[in-house]
Amino acid sequence: MELVFAEATPPGRGGVSVVRISGAGARQAAERLAGPLPRARHAYFRVLTCEGEELDRALVMWFEAGSSFTGEEVAELHLHGAPVIVRRLTRALLDRGLRQAEAGEFTRRAFLNGRLDLAEVEGLGDLLEAETEAQRRLALRAAGGELSRKADEWRALLIRAGALVEASVDFADEDIPDEVPSEVFDLLAQLRADLDRQLDGFPAAERLRSGFEVAIIGAPNAGKSSLINRIARREVALVSEIAGTTRDVIELRIDLNGIAVTLLDTAGLRDTSDHVEGLGVSRARQRARAADIRVHVSPSGDLDGELWSDGDLVVRSKSDLADGGTGLPVSSMTGEGVSELLAALDAALRARTAGAGLFSHERQVRALDDARRALTGVGGQPPELIAEAIRQVSASLDRLLGRIGAEDYLDVIFAQFCVGK
Repeated sequence: MELVFAEATPPGRGGVSVVRISGAGARQAAERLAGPLPRARHAYFRVLTCEGEELDRALVMWFEAGSSFTGEEVAELHLHGAPVIVRRLTRALLDRGLRQAEAGEFTRRAFLNGRLDLAEVEGLGDLLEAETEAQRRLALRAAGGELSRKADEWRALLIRAGALVEASVDFADEDIPDEVPSEVFDLLAQLRADLDRQLDGFPAAERLRSGFEVAIIGAPNAGKSSLINRIARREVALVSEIAGTTRDVIELRIDLNGIAVTLLDTAGLRDTSDHVEGLGVSRARQRARAADIRVHVSPSGDLDGELWSDGDLVVRSKSDLADGGTGLPVSSMTGEGVSELLAALDAALRARTAGAGLFSHERQVRALDDARRALTGVGGQPPELIAEAIRQVSASLDRLLGRIGAEDYLDVIFAQFCVGK
């Protein structure tokens, strides 16, 4: 592969900027700037020079092929964090024939060189995008290979079951023990049950990764925008005494005790002859139906029966102005009940994530579902058909880890990575 480089730290001013060089000849490229580098995986303080001009004083290190992140020979230059230094070094490297790496190219090389499988790559991408503790923990499990180890456990079951089935095919006239068929079915039933558990846990895992949506709904002037402003502790939505002020859906992303949540402030729900407001109401109902939870807001604690779903919350707004009614009393003016509302929302969301599985990407779930369907109806089939089903399951696990059929996903996955990773 070409010798490539990129800044591995975020661009801009900072304490340190790290420029990574990867590919055959990375050490020599670094040495042309920094002088001899005698030992791998050791940091050396060097003066970087180009055509006799001092560029910077930096820490320089290199890694042998097979022991670096990309699996290739890699050199790293730890510079002072001034953008002008990175720009000058970039010109020097380009003049020496190196190419700037594309987004995600270092990780892509790690995948192509067998340092990471596709499930680990997706976990690494999720880790880089993580905003909350729940997202960090879920992504770290995938990036650390937990998904891959689970697939290896399944593969071990398949190997055992496949060996027993092949034996019954190859030695059909021999004295095969009676317990062999039952052991095969026990192994495949164990695998099927495990696949079912992971597939059942996908919706919760996917929500942990991408975040929940909570729609705040109610009639005009019910206090929805004031509530979302109180939660944000800033003016996110325009508040007015004029009914129908909110016309579009306003989103507020929050970290609710480690869970990513997007609060939706929606248009007041009512019949209206105003065309623009009507569009807003229609959009509000659409987003409310698609949301994970709806918070029904009104001064009396009423709820919208058409949009109500089990698990929704009811808030009696403007509790500082009047008593009575049902629902959790909340005042956006004084802050009364806001922390209780967030606690109730947190409890409701955590109940939905209790059964979260390991797999949180649609691509992964499609591979697992293919494996499960291949196991459907294997009981009572002849050994040849069972052996074919085992091969199909094995192929699905290979697709899960990117060992086959990964080309369709690579460009999409790596395009989401930043340059330098």
